[in-house]
Amino acid sequence: MLKTIVVMLIATSAGTIGDILLTKGMKDLGDLSAMSARELISAVLRGLTDPRLVLGTALLALFFLLWIAVLSWEDLSVALPMQALNYVLVAVLSRHYLKETVTPTRWLGTILVCLGVLLITVSGTC
Repeated sequence: MLKTIVVMLIATSAGTIGDILLTKGMKDLGDLSAMSARELISAVLRGLTDPRLVLGTALLALFFLLWIAVLSWEDLSVALPMQALNYVLVAVLSRHYLKETVTPTRWLGTILVCLGVLLITVSGTC
């Protein structure tokens, strides 16, 4: 179980940071749905060399590799809820890095999800 927790913490962190970097990079590229074909091609080419998008994609690939490793040894009913821990990281990083507003209701929801994950994790060891 300790192996699962450690690998899932690394995987969840990699995936969440990857999502945050992709979000920041894409926000800076602009709204793709409002672009002409020429602008879209230009944005795609810029995106292929944007360090945040490249690193974000690499971190999401790392998450996927660690996730399939966990699935090879752990029950899905234990492993999948551990991914919910990314809600905490998303809330913190969205607030501080992306400058998004995280309302008290979202913080409360995040805490409730974490308590649920804790209960599921503990139930796997009992």
